[in-house]
Amino acid sequence: MTTNEIIMYGTDWCGDCMRAKHFFDKNKIKYRWVNIDHDDAGEKIVLEINHGNRSVPTIIFQDGSILVEPSNHALSVKFKTD
Repeated sequence: MTTNEIIMYGTDWCGDCMRAKHFFDKNKIKYRWVNIDHDDAGEKIVLEINHGNRSVPTIIFQDGSILVEPSNHALSVKFKTD
């Protein structure tokens, strides 16, 4: 699955989602936020990717790669930031 933008699927109550959003915002990385509590199509994508689990954040990158519940270190490696 490739996309022309980074898409972050998550929920407003998820601490890992808030941390990932903060990482993106701090590093000025543009992304589209999809709250799966309010977006049935987004929830379906997360469930498909994660074999029936609502694991968030689920982040899809332009190259089709996906990170699920990534640490800040994993995000730093992906974007080569520090």
